[in-house]
Amino acid sequence: MLARDAAYAAGLLASSPLWGASLLRTGKWRTDWAGRFGRGPSGETLENAGGPRILFCAVSVGEVNALRGLVDALRSGPEPCGLVLAVTTNTGVDRAQQLYGGREGVAVVRYPLDFSWAVGRFLDAIRPDLVATVELELWPNFVAAARLRGVPVAIVNGRLSERSFRRYRLARPLVRSAFAAVAAAGVQTQAYGRRFVALGTPAERVRVLDTMKWDNAVVRAKAGVPGAAELAEAMGIDRDRPLVVAGSTGPGEPAFLLRGRPRDAQLLIAPRKPEHFAAAAAACAADGAGFGRRSTAVRGTSGVFLLDTIGELGRAYALADVAIVGRSFLGDLYGSDAMEPAALGVPTMIGPHHKDFAETVAIMRNAGGLLVTDDPASTTAELLANPTLAAEVAAAGQAVILAHQGATARHARMLRDLLPPAAGGTD
Repeated sequence: MLARDAAYAAGLLASSPLWGASLLRTGKWRTDWAGRFGRGPSGETLENAGGPRILFCAVSVGEVNALRGLVDALRSGPEPCGLVLAVTTNTGVDRAQQLYGGREGVAVVRYPLDFSWAVGRFLDAIRPDLVATVELELWPNFVAAARLRGVPVAIVNGRLSERSFRRYRLARPLVRSAFAAVAAAGVQTQAYGRRFVALGTPAERVRVLDTMKWDNAVVRAKAGVPGAAELAEAMGIDRDRPLVVAGSTGPGEPAFLLRGRPRDAQLLIAPRKPEHFAAAAAACAADGAGFGRRSTAVRGTSGVFLLDTIGELGRAYALADVAIVGRSFLGDLYGSDAMEPAALGVPTMIGPHHKDFAETVAIMRNAGGLLVTDDPASTTAELLANPTLAAEVAAAGQAVILAHQGATARHARMLRDLLPPAAGGTD
């Protein structure tokens, strides 16, 4: 672990001009540094997570959202587990607090930097019976510290894209022991499973359980989403005109989508990251006066809206006639999750750059429940002009999601089986 500490320190020092400037520019230096250096939660916080205790490690909003159904599954039954969610990013912590703040049996904390002294201090404070990393939050010192304390480490909703696989292979001497120490890896696809094995996880510990995101995509009518009507009223959205919602957009996409929007339709843009809000606002302003902005409570008059908040995208999708999934049209942004709007029966499209979601996009596209296009303007116009096509895409999207659900229950069984018997596991 000391060798890894030295490598981390050297890397941080060498890259300090880059990350230091970024922290100052974005304001992210105002963060929970004590938590990042391993300060555990208060005793009162941990008392709320009593019972057999599972520590989940999640990077940001997407991973926190992926846990929603699993949290419910593990909190139910005759012996509910106490859950601690350790989250890396500020937006992820905010989302976790939004979902679970004050909920019985669930605590939210900051995930520490992977220095041996920080992760050791952190684990000693939490005293988990089991660690479960979400998708791929697998840090060598953290895994080694858990193993030293006799705490098994599992992976839930595991995914290992080709891009991440190449990076891990370059760092294989540093990470192989972490992959080899995994007690069980619940992965989304066979391809991901093969990559885990190639990096050192024993094949018998890898289980293909599908992605829990299918379960978190709640198939229901748009009218069943609470808060949607209030959002429309607050932003000035005209319910009698078509609304296109572009969710999780990346850099440059707001201007790109604004240039091609049908002038008889409204467009709501929801950037994926807070640091992109200002640029999106500038693009909306350049399109013309009168755009609505959620964070400033300004109602729109031009048919253009900016949703610059976290946690309200689902409400916006419930208002949509067409959904565009961002981070997929310009450059290598690798895509976003298309399930949320499709689950609500919204005809949905995504751009050609979606490497990180290739498997689910292929499944949905092949079922007719998702359109892949490099020309969102013409695809939007086609869907708005052809209600039959829009209805077919919407129905197929909901059907394919329902057909792939069940991964959450499989992950819950895997985790309960890993708990030591004295902590509520199975013999």
